[in-house]
Amino acid sequence: MMFPSVNALRSAVGGAILSLLFIAGAGSQVAVAQPLYAVVPTSTIFPGDIISSSQVMEVEVTNPNLAGGYTSSVTDVIGKVAKRTLVAGRTIPVSSLREPYTVERGKAIRIMFNVGGLTISAAGSALQDAMTGDSIRVRNTESGVTVTGVVRADGNVEVVQK
Repeated sequence: MMFPSVNALRSAVGGAILSLLFIAGAGSQVAVAQPLYAVVPTSTIFPGDIISSSQVMEVEVTNPNLAGGYTSSVTDVIGKVAKRTLVAGRTIPVSSLREPYTVERGKAIRIMFNVGGLTISAAGSALQDAMTGDSIRVRNTESGVTVTGVVRADGNVEVVQK
């Protein structure tokens, strides 16, 4: 009795599987790479500048060897503050952006102290820059006393009881 060779069986089985895949539609799907985008400034942006939509644009990344860590959407950049100089036409690293400060050093703020149902407030001056939720030192402008409190979203500083 004659048996078919192993290679003949493999070829027949492989052809049958390939035919089934095409019938099922799996063979017609082609993986197409989605284009990558990066955000670049249209003009030089200096440290401390708040980025607006007119200063940036999205461009397609054509260099496959471009290192990661850059911003890819304009919405991720608008309203952020540049931590360093951003050169026109160069990608913007995520690490060179920060949220804007809620309280800026030297600016007048309101100091709030809550205990039970009683709220005491006083005029103050911020001694450092801070974002919402940061602990900050402030000087009471009426008494000259320096206290530490937490910056609230409304820009007031809430002093916590020790």
